[in-house]
Amino acid sequence: MVEIPTSRVTQICLVRHGETEWNAERRIQGQIDIGLNETGQRQALAAGRWLKQSGICAIYSSDLKRAWTTAQAIGAELGLTPVSTPEMRERRYGVFEGLTYDEAKANHPAGYAAFEGRNADYNFENGESLHVMFERVTEKLKALVAAHPGETIAVVLHGGVLDIINRFVRGNSLETPRDFLIPNAGINWIVAVDGKWCLKTWGETDHLEPGALDELPA
Repeated sequence: MVEIPTSRVTQICLVRHGETEWNAERRIQGQIDIGLNETGQRQALAAGRWLKQSGICAIYSSDLKRAWTTAQAIGAELGLTPVSTPEMRERRYGVFEGLTYDEAKANHPAGYAAFEGRNADYNFENGESLHVMFERVTEKLKALVAAHPGETIAVVLHGGVLDIINRFVRGNSLETPRDFLIPNAGINWIVAVDGKWCLKTWGETDHLEPGALDELPA
């Protein structure tokens, strides 16, 4: 009798949104709805072309404009319509939103020290803590995997969300200093099967023009 395996691997392609003017200015976007600049639009198209033969059967995206526009460009190349996924929105940065990193440090020195030190309970005065964001993002990620056993899907999201997912997949704490890049329109692949997670590749930029930004603090 042939034993039929019950494990079916799900592959997830994670794509950070293309560049915005606020990325270029190192201005904190959070959940302020900023659109792509011209570079970001080219990056989104390039990501879609790169992924055309990847076997992706569904594409999900944060509903914030910079991610949604990126997902629409990718979906057009893949013949897929993105599914709005608000759980994959960027972190809510509260009083930091709209400020450059330098301005946030100058205007809110104590808060910035907590942010820079990766205090997982700090919430930017009615923003969102890393602990709260972790639950939001990882619960949705698990749900997407459960909905697509044995399939390959794409999720278009944000730098802060990718930071959470990288730590979740690798089993690293939220407080650990970042040791990986998160470039605009970078492509990242993870795999899930039977509740186990594995990082395949991270921060791919071969499809992009030189100079894709990782403007996020480490």
